[in-house]
Amino acid sequence: MSQQTIDFTLNGVPTRVSVPVQMSALEMIRNVAGLTGTKYGCGEGECGACTILLDGVSLNSCLLFAVECDGRAVTTIEGLAADPVGLRIEKAFVDAGAVQCGFCTPGMVMQAKQLLEQNPHPSREEIQRGIEGNLCRCTGYVKIVDAIEAASKE
Repeated sequence: MSQQTIDFTLNGVPTRVSVPVQMSALEMIRNVAGLTGTKYGCGEGECGACTILLDGVSLNSCLLFAVECDGRAVTTIEGLAADPVGLRIEKAFVDAGAVQCGFCTPGMVMQAKQLLEQNPHPSREEIQRGIEGNLCRCTGYVKIVDAIEAASKE
């Protein structure tokens, strides 16, 4: 399998890696960069567990080839550790009890980050629409929506 060297920004850090051209961004993030906060769920773009931000836009990293990150900015859940909006969202999730098993949480937080960047004060309906591509099997979404709503008010 042929390899390609790519240069991109990963969580604000200039990064250069050599990856197989068929490798997904998810595999690169987890297996090459060693950042395991981004979860492997379905591998088909249905669950949102692998949500990242690519140039500030949320997407399922399982559907993106790693080589498509070349020259771009990739943000994972680990990259929100120093981000004021990300920290506010993470705190709101904890305070609202919006984390049960926790598997969907990184993807939900990433989706919420994009939502609040685009619309700092969304309605509950806008929040529900904003997380439609992210599945949670534990919470029934009420606490997740509560958390995002609380983060939007801080």
